[in-house]
Amino acid sequence: MDVDEILKRYDAGERNFQGVNLQEAELTNANLRGADFSNADLRQTRLGKTNFNQACLREANLSEAILWGIDLSEADLYGAILREADLTGAKLVQTRLEKANLIKASLCGANLNSANLSGSLLFEADLRPSSNQRTDLGYAALTGADLSYADLRAASLHHANLDGAKLCRANLSLTIQWGDLATDLSGASLQGADLSYTNLNSAILRKANLQGADLTGAILTDVDFQGAIMPDGTVHD
Repeated sequence: MDVDEILKRYDAGERNFQGVNLQEAELTNANLRGADFSNADLRQTRLGKTNFNQACLREANLSEAILWGIDLSEADLYGAILREADLTGAKLVQTRLEKANLIKASLCGANLNSANLSGSLLFEADLRPSSNQRTDLGYAALTGADLSYADLRAASLHHANLDGAKLCRANLSLTIQWGDLATDLSGASLQGADLSYTNLNSAILRKANLQGADLTGAILTDVDFQGAIMPDGTVHD
């Protein structure tokens, strides 16, 4: 099934495109809202600015896909493979990305408001969103990820692995926008992470591991460090 046929069938009311193979296809600026592409092969596709709002892409393979400005709001990408995908400027509002593979993916400028990335793999990903968002990154693997200058106020990063991650000048402070909600880093691993000049005002870092982390110039007002392992290896009371 090629792109033209998919668009023709979609216009005729069909929504089931499970398992379709569109590897290296170009499907930009299209409307596929609510379509089912679960288990589809979309490797190296070009889907820039396509509307996949409320679509199902569970366990689809989008490795190395070009997804600039794509609308995946409220879409289901549970277990999807987005390794090295370019999601620059993508709209991922309330998107399900649990257990997704986003290793080395670019999410620079993406809107992740209320997105769920719990348990996802984000090794060396570029995750520098442009606005504060209640993103769920609980238990996510963010080893070596670049979150420099990221605004992650009110994000949930509990038990996330941020070893060696770059968080220089990131904002993880309390925000009144979500009702005085604090950023949750409880139980997170931040060994060797760059937290220089990061705003951690009122953040929750209970039992977090900060051994070897760089906190130079970080704002640490009212941070909850109870039981946390500090950069020098001591445990905070």
